[in-house]
Amino acid sequence: NEMRDYRWFQVSSFKFQVMRYLITFSYLGTNYHGWQIQPNGNTVQEELNKALSTLCREEISTTGAGRTDTGVHARMMTAHFDVNVPIGDGGQFVYRINKLLPKDSAVFSIKEVYDDFSARFSASERTYRYYITKEKDPFTLDTVAYINFDLDVELMNKAASILFEYEDFTSFSKVNTDTKTNNCTITHAEWKKEGNLLVFTISANRFLRNMVRAIVGTLIDVGRKKITIGDFRKIIESKDRCKASTSAPACGLFLEDIKY
Repeated sequence: NEMRDYRWFQVSSFKFQVMRYLITFSYLGTNYHGWQIQPNGNTVQEELNKALSTLCREEISTTGAGRTDTGVHARMMTAHFDVNVPIGDGGQFVYRINKLLPKDSAVFSIKEVYDDFSARFSASERTYRYYITKEKDPFTLDTVAYINFDLDVELMNKAASILFEYEDFTSFSKVNTDTKTNNCTITHAEWKKEGNLLVFTISANRFLRNMVRAIVGTLIDVGRKKITIGDFRKIIESKDRCKASTSAPACGLFLEDIKY
């Protein structure tokens, strides 16, 4: 009934206990080229790997729960990593890694998990929220999408409810991705007014690259009455990204929650 499962291997007559940890954190994506490491451009994963490697005194490579695009934020993101030396006081570890990380990212917690746990594949549900405002605010320019036109929220919610009827969301995915399937199960999709904000919340077992922003952009066109609810259905059934609308700006999108 141990919460950990050790894997043993022999290196130069020494035995190491390889342990896996799940780390939970958040970041403001404005200054990053997304989550995943890439040759050119600063990424969240690169910064996290560097901080963990420094603190653990060994090369650490994290596996995230998913990807976020350039400029997209995460109120909650998770990643797992393997380490040879046990992490002691979790609270002290969190404090020390936050001292190493840039000011626009923060670790909340770290816990030991089974060695076959995957931050990506063990997740059962992910939730994103998209924030829109009609009132320009210099303090939220990087976290809320600013628009200057009226939207019919009731129409947008009627269109959003159609998403539950489908599984193939090729029309809302970037082309030429490495995914084997474009099928997703959406469990929640709703627009709500929260003060001076209009917020779209969507949950699913998985999301395709650029999927949420493409859905939001197309639903906005429904709300502007540029396309009908019938058009929205046809766009899904076409399985053609060119039929959907332009993706909504990255600044308004947050990865909000991940469930295991």
